[in-house]
Amino acid sequence: PAPMKPPDGGWGWIVLLGCFVITGFSYAFPKAVSVYFKELMKDFHVGYSDTAWISSIMLAMLYGTGPVCSIMVNQFGCRPVMLIGGLLASSGMILASFTTNIIELYLTAGVLTGLGMALNFQPSLIMLGTYFDKRRPLANGLAAAGSPVFLSSLSPLGQVLLEKFGWRGGFLIMGGLLLNCCTCGAVMRPLDMGMKRKMEKAQDKYEAKEMLPIGGKSEEGISTTDGTKKAKKAKKKPKKGKKLLDFSIFSNRGFIIYTISKFILVLGLFVPPILLVNYAKDTGVPDTEAAFLLSIIGFIDIFARPACGMVAGLKWVRPHVAYLFSFAMLFNGLTDICSARASNYTGLVIFCVFFGISYGMVGALQFEVLMAIVGSQKFSSAIGLVLLIEAFAVLIGPPSAGR
Repeated sequence: PAPMKPPDGGWGWIVLLGCFVITGFSYAFPKAVSVYFKELMKDFHVGYSDTAWISSIMLAMLYGTGPVCSIMVNQFGCRPVMLIGGLLASSGMILASFTTNIIELYLTAGVLTGLGMALNFQPSLIMLGTYFDKRRPLANGLAAAGSPVFLSSLSPLGQVLLEKFGWRGGFLIMGGLLLNCCTCGAVMRPLDMGMKRKMEKAQDKYEAKEMLPIGGKSEEGISTTDGTKKAKKAKKKPKKGKKLLDFSIFSNRGFIIYTISKFILVLGLFVPPILLVNYAKDTGVPDTEAAFLLSIIGFIDIFARPACGMVAGLKWVRPHVAYLFSFAMLFNGLTDICSARASNYTGLVIFCVFFGISYGMVGALQFEVLMAIVGSQKFSSAIGLVLLIEAFAVLIGPPSAGR
């Protein structure tokens, strides 16, 4: 049967909610963990760059395992992959609470949790693309808003947990929170299930018709039984194997330009959220107020993403959404350059406001632009390959900035 048309609503709103939560954890978690870095530096006697590696490895796993994730989704479907991912992400943080050195933290909180979040993040975006078409820019904007909502809540929560239970207790509770990813994976119902039900109903009708002992109808029955026999024979023919990863997208010039620009952008994109709290603490800002800076970025971002998604969905903007994305990237880079002037807390707050707007615009548009370039059929392969290439930028960006 032909693939079903995206319903642009219905169960899609539940899928959107699941995607919202998973995007929140995937993007906000590596930054929110930075609240614990000062304590980790004291306990393990390490520097800025060493602790920045935890967030970098987490993000690199989120990006770098893209092709593996694409292959698993194409092979097993979104829901089973997401359920396994939720369990891995949670177990990584729980094991991290028992670590005795920084290398063990890299392996548990970095590698294991990062892999778990990757197995949740990519399938949730693929599911969102199958449920929405006309409203897709808005859906992407709303799902992307999960990142700032979670960032503005996880950062103060992390500070509270750190003060009450220490970093080990905080990691343990964070691990429990990550089990919510399994719930989100469970609601990702494949869209073709509705098609199967329709086919079953049609089959029941045909069987009822065949059993009617009426002359005219019996001839219909014979002709239809012949048809079904032919159909069954056709079904028995071996199916062509699915492409696990479609490399033909590299022949698309737009895709190559998009990949190069995203690589350059990602080198610096995550540096401010990861290093900002420690930088503020070093300039004499109290711990709670320093953690609040991430909440400011998150709060501004909450409104920036859906607003940008709505603008991108306008009739006269949607055909030119790539230009809007280019403007967002340029704006983000300029806010980073201007941040060098922020010498006190007020200056840092002003920087956070403008960074939140530009960061939200980039977050809302990045996957909408990619889907517009490659189309929904090749999106699962495209996102996997893009994330792999970006992983190298994510891995070297924050630690080199720490140096």
